[in-house]
Amino acid sequence: MSFPIANVLTFARIVMIPLVVVLFYLPYGWSDPTAACVFILAAITDSLDGYLARRLGQTSALGAFLDPVADKLMVVTALILLVSHDPPHLKLIRFDPHLLITLTAAVIVGREITISALREWMAELGARGKVAVSSLGKLKTIFQMTGLSMMLFRSDVWFIPAFELGVYCLVAAAVLTLWSMVVYLRAAWPALSDSQPR
Repeated sequence: MSFPIANVLTFARIVMIPLVVVLFYLPYGWSDPTAACVFILAAITDSLDGYLARRLGQTSALGAFLDPVADKLMVVTALILLVSHDPPHLKLIRFDPHLLITLTAAVIVGREITISALREWMAELGARGKVAVSSLGKLKTIFQMTGLSMMLFRSDVWFIPAFELGVYCLVAAAVLTLWSMVVYLRAAWPALSDSQPR
């Protein structure tokens, strides 16, 4: 029995998560950029696995389950790492960056919990399609992964303040996160507000 390539990529993404953690905490100058590169590689597999599953006709129940789990593990782990460490010296951000990162992380994690619960509830009602991933959600993911990658890098890239630009991307992701949550809740509201017992 062959193992779908999309599932291989998803498993690889999950395996990369502890590797990012180990690299992030190593006390070497190369460890942060390497952790960021591994995270970027994992993010690329996130784009590839779904595309390949559809292109090769290898969609599966296991893949449909593991893909969002891997995505959420990646994001939450990266946020925990960034919240647990003091940010580097920043030039463009004048207010407390640690507070900003913590609040942004709370918004993103809170939204993921809310939408996951909403999708489970809607699936029980047979209306999960109303809260399927939208183009807004995909845009949020792009800002989120870009921001987290730049923040994990921690150092400037030539003259580009990667960490600070990453913070701005993550804040934009948080705004899109709240916006998409409102869109999903509005779509699901008729079912949620239905007083008939199920």
